[in-house]
Amino acid sequence: MNNLPDFINEFSEARRNAFIKIKELKDEGKKIVGVYCGFAPWEVIAASDAVAAWLCGMDEEPIEYAEKDLPRNLCPLIKSSYGYAISEKCPFYYFSDMLLGETTCDGKKKMYELLKKKKPMHVMQLPQTPYGKASYDYYRASIVELKETLENQFNVEITEEKLKEKISLKNRERQALRNYYGLSKLCPPPMTGYDLRKVIQGTLYIADKEKEINDIYSIIDETMKNYNNGIRPVSPSSKRILVTGCPLGDSTEKVITAIESNGGVVVCYENCSGAKDESLLVDETKNPIDALTERYLRTACACMSPNDNRLEYLSYLVDEYKVDGVVDVVLQACHTYNVEATTIQNFITTKKDKPYMKIETDYSTTDIGQLNTRIQAFIEML
Repeated sequence: MNNLPDFINEFSEARRNAFIKIKELKDEGKKIVGVYCGFAPWEVIAASDAVAAWLCGMDEEPIEYAEKDLPRNLCPLIKSSYGYAISEKCPFYYFSDMLLGETTCDGKKKMYELLKKKKPMHVMQLPQTPYGKASYDYYRASIVELKETLENQFNVEITEEKLKEKISLKNRERQALRNYYGLSKLCPPPMTGYDLRKVIQGTLYIADKEKEINDIYSIIDETMKNYNNGIRPVSPSSKRILVTGCPLGDSTEKVITAIESNGGVVVCYENCSGAKDESLLVDETKNPIDALTERYLRTACACMSPNDNRLEYLSYLVDEYKVDGVVDVVLQACHTYNVEATTIQNFITTKKDKPYMKIETDYSTTDIGQLNTRIQAFIEML
């Protein structure tokens, strides 16, 4: 029996199912920490016996609420996240005992100033460059401060043993996901980019990591069983596309749909909450705070300057996944990724000799026709 659709649907419905699960966890006495970014060290939160709940809004619905306080020409992710909070339409926010932010961009920093009036808020201070001892010490101190805040907030002790335990668990999750999306190195890939994203995105909302890890390996087994039996959902002639840039949410699935309905297939995501979140493991042989500092400081985010880690990782992905073209998705008013797009374009077209396309979009559906036209022309050129 082919169980693959059931496993995929479980990850696809993870966010909706988590609405119920988060209330159950709250009723059981669990503490909930709402997080907004991949710079938030999951291992520290988990070591406090709290549950990390992903709060980033990635659709258009709550933006009208946000624009009562925030400017219209602000990043849609920030407006969506804030709108969900003030309208209390997001169960994850509603049940959160504490919010955890990070200084990745100016818009988020100012949003946190508004949110801290509504719930307890801790903001992790990030350095502006990932290089040098000063940046290392600064970020390490920020992790220690988070640890102490969680201990005080929830009256717990975060021991070195607990940190090591959660580091090991998170590493196993990262490795499972790397094994899964690594299947897309096959030609043709054994799954569409749409299904690939469903699984990666779904992991953000699953609290039971042991079950999640087992389910990922079940998906891998079922996927390869189908593939070896000749079930190939992707045409061998499909052009292999790498998607990079800002975080992708439900509203930006329109980009994936346009790619995969016009002769392409997304084989890899280098976006926030995509493959790069799982690309780095935490060194389990070192002091856990030091190891977490090293790992998270290498996050290839455009808030860092210079962001050479992103170029290094893109180079690896282009080669490893036999990419035909790169699509850079930039959310409107995300100035860091928008400015960095010039560097990415030069690197992809000059150093990697691959076609590049930048798409600037938001969470609305008004540009779907234009997207299809542009992406169709791009893929035909390949």
